[in-house]
Amino acid sequence: MKCKNPMLVVSDMERSVDFYRRVLGLRVVMDFGANKTLTGGLALQTLESWRGFLGTDAVSFGGRDAEVYFEEEDFNGFVDRLSGLAVDYVHPVREHAWGQRVVRLYDPDRHIIEVGESLKAVCRRFLDSGLTPEQTAARMDVPLKFVRGCLR
Repeated sequence: MKCKNPMLVVSDMERSVDFYRRVLGLRVVMDFGANKTLTGGLALQTLESWRGFLGTDAVSFGGRDAEVYFEEEDFNGFVDRLSGLAVDYVHPVREHAWGQRVVRLYDPDRHIIEVGESLKAVCRRFLDSGLTPEQTAARMDVPLKFVRGCLR
């Protein structure tokens, strides 16, 4: 068994493809018409075809019960780029207890998208601030082996 792709149902395929291109820099790599796969493996499915698959019109958006998670090496650059775009935020940048900075926003159909600073970048940020590998591991609540791996 292998998980292949997360898939989001979208009410307007072109609007969604444009959003993921402009905001996250994703591109269409497979185009099946009613289904498109973007770089990184995210798949988009049209609402009409999804309703046909389920055999019902009862489909809802904006449940706030799931998210699609991305990591970004250049988190500051990403956040700076976001400031020039019209996006609907779930919340502004915040820092989790383990030090990772994240931002959550809505796509056009109110799916929650999280973009987090890569954990390797968090590790490097702490090390660059003067923390020892042992202190960094304790601060991030990760194994020391992970921190040492980030040093390479």
